[in-house]
Amino acid sequence: MYLVTIGLEVHCQVNTRTKMFCACATSFGDEPNVNICPTCLGLPGALPVLNQVAIEKTILSGMMLDCTTPPISKWDRKNYFYPDMPKNYQTTQMELPLCIGGNVPLYDHCYPADAQKSIQRPNQIIRLNRIHLEEDVAKSTHLGNASLIDFNRAGTPLMEIVTEPDLESAEEAFAYLRSLQMILVQGGVSDADMEKGQMRCDVNISLRRNASDPLGAKVELKNLNSTSAVRRAIHFEIERQTEELNAGIAQIQSTRRWDDDRGETQMMRTKEDAHDYRYFPCPDLLPLTTTEIVDRMKKVVPELPHARAARYQQDFSLTLYDANVLSSDIHLARYFEETLAPAIPAKKTANFLINNLLGTINERNIPIQECAVTPTRMRGLLALVENGTLAANQAREVLIVMLETPDKSAAEIADELGYKPTDTGALQELCDQIIAQFPDKVAEIQAGNDRLLNFLTGQLMKASTSKPNPKMVTDVLREKILPSA
Repeated sequence: MYLVTIGLEVHCQVNTRTKMFCACATSFGDEPNVNICPTCLGLPGALPVLNQVAIEKTILSGMMLDCTTPPISKWDRKNYFYPDMPKNYQTTQMELPLCIGGNVPLYDHCYPADAQKSIQRPNQIIRLNRIHLEEDVAKSTHLGNASLIDFNRAGTPLMEIVTEPDLESAEEAFAYLRSLQMILVQGGVSDADMEKGQMRCDVNISLRRNASDPLGAKVELKNLNSTSAVRRAIHFEIERQTEELNAGIAQIQSTRRWDDDRGETQMMRTKEDAHDYRYFPCPDLLPLTTTEIVDRMKKVVPELPHARAARYQQDFSLTLYDANVLSSDIHLARYFEETLAPAIPAKKTANFLINNLLGTINERNIPIQECAVTPTRMRGLLALVENGTLAANQAREVLIVMLETPDKSAAEIADELGYKPTDTGALQELCDQIIAQFPDKVAEIQAGNDRLLNFLTGQLMKASTSKPNPKMVTDVLREKILPSA
């Protein structure tokens, strides 16, 4: 057995309208090479100008993740040649990044579904080393005998979020990425969509026999673009290194790529350290004084998912599961809070949103922020459930129609479907008729077979010209047949 040590370097595009060092638009899906200028292309004489919003959002990210920001931050050049970086260097930060230290909590509900019942280190917090800001490179598309370069992405503001070597499994790495993604999205810092290349991950992984041993040789897995790929790649790499170490093959510091189609890592290059990039201060950009920006961004730090979940549990008596579901999506959290009404228990509101609304809109690929059933209309629907007009399954039927007819209220739709407020006297009379019609069933119920109440409820629903609330029907039948229950 070997101890696994993992560190992650996450590259995340900052959500800005323009690029890091020029006024070209940031974009996804535009025609290739339309959002470019001399600065993007690294042409001689082109000079960079800092993007203020990118700096503000990076510092805000640091605040959400408990980082500190030094009073002075500066820019450096990382020198290397690659076709997607025509300047032959990347403007980045080495010695004085915008954010130092910090941490990311691993939310239990962010682990893979098949691992949530066997979390080895619950409530784990992963330390950060730093967050620095740099420019993204162009996008390369490799063909059989040629490569295409799209510079639309070149120069997009890019945060690099670097952990300490605190992770110990592929499942923890998966949870880290999901937790980090959730925090950054809810802070409005980034869309962090890995499918669009807005968030990518490098994995550093090493194995050793004992905790007292020095860390093993670091193997870096480059440019993984999904949480599931990260999990698969780490599992493969642990197995590969274990087999080689058991065979007496020492590991060397190296960089490997993940081939998702083949399900294996492949060697790219050996030993690579910071000095190989010949970092030196960028002569085109002055050091940045951060004090005023820090003071300004302190005022806009949002409520984080775990803080919101704790508040929901305390203020609304929600279960941990329900609080986590609602707090995981900022749009869903806002919808929930705007739907709350004094006359409707918060727990009932949460249950209906989670168990009925989410499933219904997910089937139709409708984001919650585009749902035609506004919080105001939802309150009207829940009021009908609360006053007994609708049962939960009937409310779901009304909800489906509400999605298709945004100009009608829940009450109007319920009326059209025949779900009307039940006349208490009429319901009592119907129950008496059903009890008289099935004396044998009544006797069995009184003998202990409560499940036959459902049979009688069904018979009454068939006999009724309206559509009373089945739960209300069952309750009345129970009261009449088992008055002492």
